[in-house]
Amino acid sequence: MAEVKRLNTPLTDEDIKGLKIGDNVLITGEILTARDTAHKKMVEFLDKGEKLPFDIKGQLIYYVGPSPTRPGQVIGSAGPTTSGRMNKYAPRILEAGSKGMIGKGEMGAGVPDALKKYKGAYFIVVGGAAALISKSIVANELVAWEEMGAEAVRKYTVKDFPVIVAQDCHGGNMFVEGVKKYQRI
Repeated sequence: MAEVKRLNTPLTDEDIKGLKIGDNVLITGEILTARDTAHKKMVEFLDKGEKLPFDIKGQLIYYVGPSPTRPGQVIGSAGPTTSGRMNKYAPRILEAGSKGMIGKGEMGAGVPDALKKYKGAYFIVVGGAAALISKSIVANELVAWEEMGAEAVRKYTVKDFPVIVAQDCHGGNMFVEGVKKYQRI
């Protein structure tokens, strides 16, 4: 069985350099959540030279589509949303100090180069396992832009949040390598 790596947020360049595609990782600490609208607003802030209303340095951003929280629970199901929609924003967010993102599907359009340049990683979580994933989320706090509803930035406190490294800072891309590995000659 493959070794499981454990990381505590916020992450450092050294944490990221130690990761390779295919690594199974358990994350403990705080992660931020953001989707399309929040990313657009973050980039607008950064491009104007304005400070974000939260610290992004060393943070991971989870592209999540949470379901409503049931009474007595921290969160409802918390499955990943398609990451490719954030391609145009991710390089700028990495440049601002984020150490990566969590979602589903391949990221492209400049993201692999930004992962190398700014020492970041892209992690995936298994789609369809939203109820299981939510069990790793032990706290859920609104951080910014409440008016965005489900698109608002939130901070999840996580314990042993299961992810897989899909794209690393060394140029590795699980989506490309996987296709090559299983192509018929």
